[in-house]
Amino acid sequence: MDSFLFQASIFLLAAVLAVPIAARLGLGSVLGYLMAGIIIGPILGLIAHSETADLQHFAEFGVVMMLFLIGLEMDPRALWAMRHRLIGLGGLQISLTLLTIMLLMMQFGYAWNIALAVGMIFALSSTAIVLQTLSEKGLMRTAGGRSTFAVLLTQDIAVIPMLALLPLLALGGTASFREDGSIAVGEEAAHGAGHGSMSLVEGLPGWGVTLVTIGAVVAVILAGIYLIRPLFRFIHHANLREMYTAAALLIVIGIGFLMSLVGLSPALGTFLAGVVLANSEFRHELESDIQPFKGLLLGLFFITVGAQIDFGTLFNDPLNVLALTLAVIGIKGVILFGLGRVFGLRGRNLWLFSLGLAQAGEFGFVLISFATQQNVLPGDFGEALLLVVALSMLITPLLFILYEVLARRSKDSENKQDADEIDETGPIIIAGIGRFGQIVNRLVRAHGFKTVVLDHDLKAIELMRQFGIKGFFGDPTRPDLLHAAGLMEAKILVVALDDPNSTIKLIKHARRERPDLHIIARARDRVHVFQLYKAGANDIVREMFDSSLRAGRYVLENMGLSEYEAAISEQTFFQHDRQAVRELAELWDPDIPSAQNKAYIDRAKELEQDLETSLMAALEKKTAAE
Repeated sequence: MDSFLFQASIFLLAAVLAVPIAARLGLGSVLGYLMAGIIIGPILGLIAHSETADLQHFAEFGVVMMLFLIGLEMDPRALWAMRHRLIGLGGLQISLTLLTIMLLMMQFGYAWNIALAVGMIFALSSTAIVLQTLSEKGLMRTAGGRSTFAVLLTQDIAVIPMLALLPLLALGGTASFREDGSIAVGEEAAHGAGHGSMSLVEGLPGWGVTLVTIGAVVAVILAGIYLIRPLFRFIHHANLREMYTAAALLIVIGIGFLMSLVGLSPALGTFLAGVVLANSEFRHELESDIQPFKGLLLGLFFITVGAQIDFGTLFNDPLNVLALTLAVIGIKGVILFGLGRVFGLRGRNLWLFSLGLAQAGEFGFVLISFATQQNVLPGDFGEALLLVVALSMLITPLLFILYEVLARRSKDSENKQDADEIDETGPIIIAGIGRFGQIVNRLVRAHGFKTVVLDHDLKAIELMRQFGIKGFFGDPTRPDLLHAAGLMEAKILVVALDDPNSTIKLIKHARRERPDLHIIARARDRVHVFQLYKAGANDIVREMFDSSLRAGRYVLENMGLSEYEAAISEQTFFQHDRQAVRELAELWDPDIPSAQNKAYIDRAKELEQDLETSLMAALEKKTAAE
């Protein structure tokens, strides 16, 4: 117990000190965690290497939780829309990287089986570091971020056949085929690769493994659809907050265990469960319960990576180790850059894709350990590869810093985010979801009407999504986005943009395309009202008008008028001003300043006098009625 408390104190102290410093220096939390691990491990020797290795298996569950949370954010239709990136971009990245590194290793005299194993190890990238960094920097929804995620997901899937293939590469006689078609790999294979792990697929023929695997995937999907909702309803009656947390952990750990039993990646299983639950009413509850555990476990994972870097091996042969690390990053970067261009990535998105995936990944540790156990890789060579993987992961935050430097110099640096692909239409389009547009949207949706929301503020869109309200990121003035949102079929367009010029531009385009469309627009002031009227808006609302009227009513009430009298004055002023603005809009000329437009000024004075008369008449009518 004393040893456990000491280790926990050391890890937490290192994280609390190193991560804020790294974040303040703009280096990101991942580099802070890695540096914390290096300090308490190789530098100060406070944590033994064996202790760190055992702890890392526990900390790797942070990756599992992270993929579950990402799955919760993924609409199944969005995942289906990614199929071309998953199969094409992800498949090509793995294949080209594997073959290139394999051929280079064979050129240096390594046997083909060792070269193939090394190619598989370095074809993978770090899901944990890359996704954590993309989320921190708000890059997940860029074109480069989406492509990066697709490749990482494909790599996680590819780990499964890689683990199945590694025993076949052990040419020393440890791998053989049984008569039933299953694979026997010495004594270790019969005992779960030497770890005593349980597996439902051990000894099964190929078709049996396939059936068990498909059954596990189907079980996860069915459980997500039919079991988890009743489970949460059952827990709800207990009215205990901690039970929700326990249930969330049970879902993630249980699915991870099931996937391990059938030889699948726990991260993939929980990702699939997250996708199934993406549209569940318990989605936000699950997110809030899992998020703290995910953050702590991921941080612990990064610390263990830093603590396991063997600086003794590095200092014994620093040039070769560093050269091999940089060679891996360079080879992968060149391949990624070429694939990114083929798949249409440009500018900052291309740099993000190329540099973000150039490192080796945490699954490399798993493959190296397994390959060493199966006698595919010599022990000392495996230690060197572990060091290369760890160093490449340590360099990753620096690659993201390099990306930011290159992104600022890119021609498309002004376009920080790419617009979403709009896959929904509705009778009401709301352009702008700030403090004005969100009230309109809430009121309309509360009456059961479907809206399609567009906004160029990514933070506003992401905030809406946290509350279960779907919106699409992009510039609403772009004709292609408007048409994708259903401009030609919509009944109403609400324009609630902050920028007056963008509002006018949008209304002019919409009116040209749809003369019959009813357009409701937000105006900044009276002059803007006139401009919107000329552009073709049907109903125009000044953003401060109603709130100013209400404030004026409160003044009247506190100066002696009754609430009813103040309400009558407010309503009379509203009706008079609305009619006055319509008349003045006809007289307003954008080429003549209002102060020099005599007809406009004269009519404005007359209308102001009429206002006083109308107010007095309304109050006298009220008195006479009493």
